[in-house]
Amino acid sequence: MKKTIAALIIPLLVLSFQGLTSCRSNSEKKQLNPEQQEQEKNLENEIEKHVYPLPTSAEVIKMLTDLDVGFILGITNLPENAKKYFTSDRRSINLGAYGADLSYATLYNQQQEVINYMDAIRTLANELNMSQIYNAALYDSIKLHFDNRDRLVDILTSAFNNTYAYMTDNDQQNYALLVVGGAWVEGMYLTTHVSEAAYNVAGISKVLLDQKSSFELYLDITKPYMDDPIVANFVNSLDPIKTVYAGLTTSLTDKDIMDITEAISIIRSKVID
Repeated sequence: MKKTIAALIIPLLVLSFQGLTSCRSNSEKKQLNPEQQEQEKNLENEIEKHVYPLPTSAEVIKMLTDLDVGFILGITNLPENAKKYFTSDRRSINLGAYGADLSYATLYNQQQEVINYMDAIRTLANELNMSQIYNAALYDSIKLHFDNRDRLVDILTSAFNNTYAYMTDNDQQNYALLVVGGAWVEGMYLTTHVSEAAYNVAGISKVLLDQKSSFELYLDITKPYMDDPIVANFVNSLDPIKTVYAGLTTSLTDKDIMDITEAISIIRSKVID
């Protein structure tokens, strides 16, 4: 069944994850009574209904390219870091982060960086026993349309949709939420570090304010999974930005932008560490 994309999810399929106590096997799933099965179906429908308004990482990064902000080398997560993530939750979160980094490199036509991040993603994908979407055909399609940003957004977004569809169809919503969260954090980090003083860039304020509603939606769709310690730990790590956004209204001051930047930097340092 086709599923709508979740916020900032990257185009990767997670075929198997180990060690999560709340993730049921197929045999356990068969033991659910009709009422439990209906509850799960209703939850899935609610997630699908509410994630639609959220932008993909490609769309968020495109906001930066539309602002004529130049590409900055070195602010993304280093590709070689992919080898140091040893648990499924860390790999999932950083699949999201690398998805945002790939969108950043792709939409700025940084061909060598695209190759580097494709390699990083494949490293994590192989560790998670999956690689179906980030294949040679997708890479060739990206190369073919390097000079067409709108088409690149379409290509990446289509891959994101397919990823989320696979994850939700295979009862991996918990890890999908980690991927979504990792991509959101990295996208925000890139947005707040496009210059030495992001508040001096015209239009950045609107991008950051727009992400408040995306963040609130993300918190909403994670609520049914907060009994899962892995999801709960990640969501709780977002408290610094939650605190900042809670105090904002309809406009941002320079101090607000600096507070957002600091909060995201703290969160992101834990995400990629």
